[in-house]
Amino acid sequence: MTIQAQGPVRRIRRAAQIEADMHAAVAIVGAGACGLTAALMLHDAGIECVLLERDAVPSGSTALSSGFIPAPGTRAQLSQGIEGDSPARFAADIQAKAHGRAAPDLVRAYAASVGPALDALQARHGLEWIVLDAFLYPGHSIHRMHALPQKTGAALMARLQAAVEAVGVPVLTQALVDTLWLDDEDRVTGIGYRRPDGREETLACDALLLACNGFGGNAEMVRARLPEMADAAFGGHVGNDGSAILWGEAIGARLRDLGGYQGHGSWVTPQGALMSWAVMMEGGVQINREGRRFHDETQGYSEAAVHVLAQPGGIAWNVFDAPLLELARGFPDFAEAEAAGALRRCDSVAALAACIGCDASTLQSTLDAMQAGASRADGRVFGRTLAAPYFAVKVTGALFHTQGGLDIAADARVLRQDGSPLPNLLAAGGAAGGVSGDEVWGYLSGNGLLSAVAGGYIAARTAAALIQERKASHGR
Repeated sequence: MTIQAQGPVRRIRRAAQIEADMHAAVAIVGAGACGLTAALMLHDAGIECVLLERDAVPSGSTALSSGFIPAPGTRAQLSQGIEGDSPARFAADIQAKAHGRAAPDLVRAYAASVGPALDALQARHGLEWIVLDAFLYPGHSIHRMHALPQKTGAALMARLQAAVEAVGVPVLTQALVDTLWLDDEDRVTGIGYRRPDGREETLACDALLLACNGFGGNAEMVRARLPEMADAAFGGHVGNDGSAILWGEAIGARLRDLGGYQGHGSWVTPQGALMSWAVMMEGGVQINREGRRFHDETQGYSEAAVHVLAQPGGIAWNVFDAPLLELARGFPDFAEAEAAGALRRCDSVAALAACIGCDASTLQSTLDAMQAGASRADGRVFGRTLAAPYFAVKVTGALFHTQGGLDIAADARVLRQDGSPLPNLLAAGGAAGGVSGDEVWGYLSGNGLLSAVAGGYIAARTAAALIQERKASHGR
C-alpha cells in the first residue's frame, strides 16, 4: 500500500521476513530529542539500536525550540532549593491547562517519567540542567522548567548528539524512511529508506520506534485539520510532514487529538524569530494596530497565536519597559531578534503610538488601564505599571508543532482502532498524540519536549522489554 500526500511517498509493505542490508534490535525513525533520548536509554539497557535521520545533521523541531523541559522532583530542582513538586502536582497542572481533555494514562506516565529521564541524562550522560526560577511559565504552579545553561534547543540537540556519539550508537543521516514492512499479524519486520542519490536500502528490526514528526510542515494537512492556522507562519521544521499519521492510517492505527497544536503568539516579524513569553508573564502586554490590548497574555502563548492572528493584519506589538528588556536579553532567541533589528525604543506614549501606527489617545487609555494591582476585565492583574521608555517588538502568530498523532498506550505502543496494541510498533514525541488535548489552548508550556523526552524514555523501556522477551522466547 502506498500513501501519497504533500511531500514524500509513504508505503506499507507486507512480508514475514525481509532481505535487509543490516539488522538492529530496535530501529528509531527520527533523531530529535525523542529519538536521541530513547537511543541513550536503550544503550544503557544493553539493547542495540540504530537511529535513522532524514537530514544531513539532526535538528528537527527541538533545535528550533527554546529547549525547555518541564519536570518534577529532579536533582536540579532540589539543588536549587525548589521543593514541593511531584508527578501528581505536575499531572494536575497538565490537565488543568487542557481542561481535563488530555489522555489521563499518558499524562500520568509522562509526569512520572520525565524527572527520572532528566536525572538519567544528567547522571549517565553529563547533561547538566538548570531550573528557570525567575518567573513561572503559564499554567505551571511551581518552578520546574529545565534547560541547559545555554537556554536553546540547538544546544540541547548538540549535547544529546554528543552523548549518543560518545556511547557509539549509530546514526544514519540522510536516510529518509519511506517504507514500513509488516507481516500479516502487523508485526514490523523492517523499514526501507532512501539516500540522496535515490539509492534504496533496507533495515530489518525486532521493534520500531517512530520518533519522527507531526504534520505542521504539511500545508495540505494543516489546512484540513487546523484551518485557523492555514495561513500562519510556520516556526517548526519542514520535516514535519505527517509521515507517522500516514503510516498509521494505512495500517489501521487509531489517531488522537489531531486538533491539538502548539502555536505561539510572539513570532517576531519580519525577522522570523521567537521572543520569549517570559516578558508577557512578568508585565509585558500585546497591543494591536488600533492601540488596544485584546486578550489576557498570562493564559498562554499557544492560544495567543490565534488571538494575534485575529487582529488587523494578523499583527500585534509586544510592549514592555526597561526592567523587562533586561529580562528579555537573558534569552538567546531575543538577543538574536534584537541584533536583527526587531527592537524599537520609544521615549513617550506619542512615540510608541507612532511606532505602532495607532491613535495616541487610544494607546494612552490602554496603558492607563494597566495600573498595578487592579484586576482587568479579562482577569489579568498587573504587578506594576509600565513606565517610559517603552520598547516594542512587532509579532505575529505562528504554528510550531502539532500535538495530535498516533494513539498510544501509556507504554508508548501504538494502538489499533479497537484499542489493542500493535505487537512491536511504538511511537513518541511528535509522532504520537500528546498531552495537550485537542485544542490550541490545551498546550501547557513545555508539553512538546515533555512528550519527546518522557516519551523517548518510556518507549526505550518498552522496547527493551520486547527485545528481552523475544530473546527469551528464542532461547537466546
